[in-house]
Amino acid sequence: MESISKSKSKLLSNTRSPSPREDKPKAALQFARQAEKLAVRHGSDDDLHATAAVEGKFVTPHDAVIETAEGGRLPSVPLKEAERLNELRERVDTGRQRDSGSAASSSSSSSPSPPREARVLSTRTSSSTLLAEKRNAANSRPGESQGRLDTCTPPSHTHPLFPPLPIYGPPSFLRNLQCQSFRVISFFLSLSFLGAIVLGSLLSSIPTGIRHTWMRLRGRNPDEERKFYPEEIQRERARKEAAERWERRLRQKKSEDDMETGEEDYPPLEGGKDPLISDLAYYARRVGLDAEKFKVQTEDGFLINLWHLYDPKEYTPLPEEERQHRGPDVFQEQNKKGKHTPRNSSNRRYPVLLIPGLLQQAGTYCANDDDSLSFFLCKAGYDVWLGDNRCGFEPVHTMLTYADPRMWAWNIRQMGVLDLPALISRVLYQTGFDKLGLICHSQGTTETLVALARDQRPEIGQHISVFCALAPAAYAGPLIKKMYFRFMRIISPSMFRIFFGIHAFIPFMMTIHSVLHPRIYGALGYRVFSYLFSWTDDRWDRGLRDRMFQFSPVYVSAESMRWWLGRDCFAKQKCILATREDAIREDLEDDRYANGLCDGDRRADGAWYGPGVPPFALWIAGSDDLVDGRRLLRRFRNGREPHVDVVHAKIIDEYEHLDVVWALDMIEQVGKEVRDVLWKTVPEDVKASCRIPRGVQPMI
Repeated sequence: MESISKSKSKLLSNTRSPSPREDKPKAALQFARQAEKLAVRHGSDDDLHATAAVEGKFVTPHDAVIETAEGGRLPSVPLKEAERLNELRERVDTGRQRDSGSAASSSSSSSPSPPREARVLSTRTSSSTLLAEKRNAANSRPGESQGRLDTCTPPSHTHPLFPPLPIYGPPSFLRNLQCQSFRVISFFLSLSFLGAIVLGSLLSSIPTGIRHTWMRLRGRNPDEERKFYPEEIQRERARKEAAERWERRLRQKKSEDDMETGEEDYPPLEGGKDPLISDLAYYARRVGLDAEKFKVQTEDGFLINLWHLYDPKEYTPLPEEERQHRGPDVFQEQNKKGKHTPRNSSNRRYPVLLIPGLLQQAGTYCANDDDSLSFFLCKAGYDVWLGDNRCGFEPVHTMLTYADPRMWAWNIRQMGVLDLPALISRVLYQTGFDKLGLICHSQGTTETLVALARDQRPEIGQHISVFCALAPAAYAGPLIKKMYFRFMRIISPSMFRIFFGIHAFIPFMMTIHSVLHPRIYGALGYRVFSYLFSWTDDRWDRGLRDRMFQFSPVYVSAESMRWWLGRDCFAKQKCILATREDAIREDLEDDRYANGLCDGDRRADGAWYGPGVPPFALWIAGSDDLVDGRRLLRRFRNGREPHVDVVHAKIIDEYEHLDVVWALDMIEQVGKEVRDVLWKTVPEDVKASCRIPRGVQPMI
């Protein structure tokens, strides 16, 4: 930040030295170059107005997005680039006011610039005037090339936790050629990496396969060793009976005798043999619910899917036009008017939002029939919303295309400080509430833990009544030391981009998803991810396992995976908000307190969270090798976060990373407690207007 301030001071001093008449053409030329560098594309006179960059908007002190002349948004750019665009615009505006002899402008030009956090850019100069000056200045430099990838990548060692993202500039022949070269090279290199992982997963399964074969030759069923095998058999039988009833209903044209399905409150809307599709609404209909899909625009122009579960007997879905995105602005006062508040104000459902983990879509919460967390909460009486991860199955941006590398220049910070507020804001707008309950798993918890930090976007805490973290991913587990992860950590950032590209991370995985038979893909997906992350399906319903993996993987950026696994970020620091050195120092200090070598309170000067942070509730998988949830809980219990109120914490020793979502006993171990914690933390003045969730238990 100090270097940014120095560069800003230098820029300001340089802008005020020339005379007014000399300053305006120079400023217009510099503004033209900077605006074109950050534009959507190199445009002709016809489309220049729509594509030009005219303003850097600081969403947070650390995040600057670019706004075009017609109000479009482009992804975050390094702070220095947005600072320069804004300063040059102010210079052009000031020069114009000087030429008109405006005394007010003369007075304002001598006053210091306001801080970046509170800056409101001048609107005295219209976009058309700025663009005309930009065009005239651009004509004075014909033939100047832009967008070379080797000159657009910032240094990668400026921040120990969140290195700056690349800035690629608008398309040009040279840049497009370089991008295509990156894609071709990374396709073969990343495909070789994926092939090695698949081969390793197959080889690692050989001993288990031999053991199971030997058991069957001896007349024993290896599945009988599974903890929930009898229950799996019972559920499989129940699914077959339900499929037969559904087929019989179709043949008999849904006669009254066949309407009895054992689900009196929630008769299924779909049935029969499971086709294994990536559609959470279909699985909602199988359990008597339904879902509608909303489009949400982030403040940097991405469109994210937001799903709303509902009971068809109580709610009528909104027309499609009302479910489209509402622009990039979040938490506006006019958003407080709900769209579908029930007429009976004492029977409203309290809203909850669920966010999935890395490489997963929101359907992860909908794969276990009635034992899915989202369906359980909806039938309990909550208004359930599910947010997809950025890009997901459908990478969409309001201004950029899939092939543009700027569409993939984002990592966990953008997901936290931009995506999460957009999703929360839309849910509150649709429901009319001021707060909601937030439930996240794995990477979803990372997004929230980053966003709520005091130096990121802590203001969203006032809109969250409780943050329920399932397998919270704040500290790395021992799995980070595996050979394949170590390889990704030792290569340089530039080599990482050559190996895995500057677009989506190994998009061939999505191709495999689309061409393979769902059951083959499900089996392969489980085997590969089990090998990578040391999961087992010992506590899952194996009959639904292929369905579970229809919702992963999804599109993620190579930059996001570099943040998780690359040299400079999480894989090195092994923590999301503190450097490795800070974490080691705190561990040593905790050990000294535990051994009675220190008295008094532990130091909290390194606290991540300030006042206003919502209550936390943690469900930690005790056998999780991917992340270390115990360290996060220890951080809270040791007083290092004095503003965090942990209202519930549970360590489930036998659980692995995905068991908190997919285990057969998840509802008993996690779901019912989540239901109770959500209600316990609902503001008292709101409870009077909401229905009491079915089965809710008071907590001591």
